[in-house]
Amino acid sequence: MMETFDYVIVGAGSAGCVLTNRLSEDAGTSICVLEAGPSDWHPYIHLPAGFIKTFHMKSINWAYQQEPGPWTGGRSIYAPRGKTLGGSSSINGHIYNRGQRQDFNTWAQLGNRGWGYPDVLPYFKRLERRVGEGEDAFRGRDGNLTVTTMDWRDPLCEAFMAGAMSLGIPRNPDYNGAIQEGVSYAQRTIKDGLRVSAATAFLHPAMKRPNVHVRTHAHATEIVFEGKRAIGVRYVKGGKGGAVTEVRAAKEVILAGGTYNSPQLLQLSGIGSPDLLRSLGIEVRHALPGVGEGLQDHYAPRSVARVKNIKTINERRRGLSLAVEALKWATTRRGLLSLSPTMVYCFWHSGETTESSDLQLTFTPASYKEGVQGQLEDQPGMTVASWQQRPESRGYVRARSADPFEPPIIQTNYLVEELACSHPRRLRLISRMRIFPGPTCRPTMNSSPRRRSAAPRHFIPAAPAAWVRPTAPGRWSTTSSACMGYKACASSMRRSCRG
Repeated sequence: MMETFDYVIVGAGSAGCVLTNRLSEDAGTSICVLEAGPSDWHPYIHLPAGFIKTFHMKSINWAYQQEPGPWTGGRSIYAPRGKTLGGSSSINGHIYNRGQRQDFNTWAQLGNRGWGYPDVLPYFKRLERRVGEGEDAFRGRDGNLTVTTMDWRDPLCEAFMAGAMSLGIPRNPDYNGAIQEGVSYAQRTIKDGLRVSAATAFLHPAMKRPNVHVRTHAHATEIVFEGKRAIGVRYVKGGKGGAVTEVRAAKEVILAGGTYNSPQLLQLSGIGSPDLLRSLGIEVRHALPGVGEGLQDHYAPRSVARVKNIKTINERRRGLSLAVEALKWATTRRGLLSLSPTMVYCFWHSGETTESSDLQLTFTPASYKEGVQGQLEDQPGMTVASWQQRPESRGYVRARSADPFEPPIIQTNYLVEELACSHPRRLRLISRMRIFPGPTCRPTMNSSPRRRSAAPRHFIPAAPAAWVRPTAPGRWSTTSSACMGYKACASSMRRSCRG
């Protein structure tokens, strides 16, 4: 007999976990959650430094590859996504950053009522348990999600922040508070030396309720319709070749599969661009050309310099030093293994006329092998990553075939819009992404940085393209492929060059 629940949620990532927790507060409401990956049992998920392992673990990571773009030097950029309870919150760098109030207000102005900053602030406060500095007008103290500030104090981090302050960037004790601009140690979802994912904060407490049913290794393959109404989900248990099962929803089917998987499932179910669907042999159930279009992500070039006269994380993570750090974490839940990949956050603006910060930089006293994600270098080093806060380029996510087990086509089109037009503001923004620690770090820097370290004295339009092409990764903050808002999905969101 086919099972029926009030709600069927596809995806146990951040959104799916929160929805399950909130909906199940009503004991009379039944929820079924479908997660393609396994349970979040693996120790590397919960060990903060384990992100360097989960970054490539295909058992809990979709490990997608993007299509090469015109400004990525012919490279296919890696696109990790969580495939376990908690989704990407179980494999990411556990940094907590709400975003700018101006951006939420802009969403509301574009027709998304209920998404202005005054509308979303109560929900931000409700979900978090802020431990540390922060005004109660902006921060929550009683929620499920613990948010702490990095408690590791490193001389290189202090030097970077001092350098930022010498440039006029203030120290900001709470970038998730009244003002985002400034520089500070990063806030993160870590409690007592362990990761706080959406699963540990929201889903596992909900799973103790009898009205919550979570099914792992359940790969959703199609939304089931009755006319134009979604009434259920068809999924395969245990991966390709497994048993096909169907669950029904008495009230709603909720897609929470993330930026890549939600639009793919819509397209596989016949919702999307008619031309795309017909080319794949999929029956058009509802023509909606905007599905999968509008994909955005930050392109984050890194500046790296060699370090002398001081230890960096590169040396601490091997040999006897690592053994000492492992013992420290096991006994105190502190030390190297409790760290996040990013230690300092900095928000600033590219020009005095900019209304809000449009640049973001991060600093860490470590460095990764050039062109390789997740592998630290052997020599001592430090890294600044930098990106524009509001990428203007738009890409797409499209089903590759009618086979739900084929990974989707992901094309982010990094920097296509930014470098297509020689507008001074855009070129200035990209050139200023090349800020580096500054004079306060010079005593610890070798005379010649290993890679780019300072903005050119005279900016040449071609310079940023040559600088960012060879090795820059994405920032894995992908959004906007299943858009919302007034008439937002009626077109493919074509854009043109403008200032």
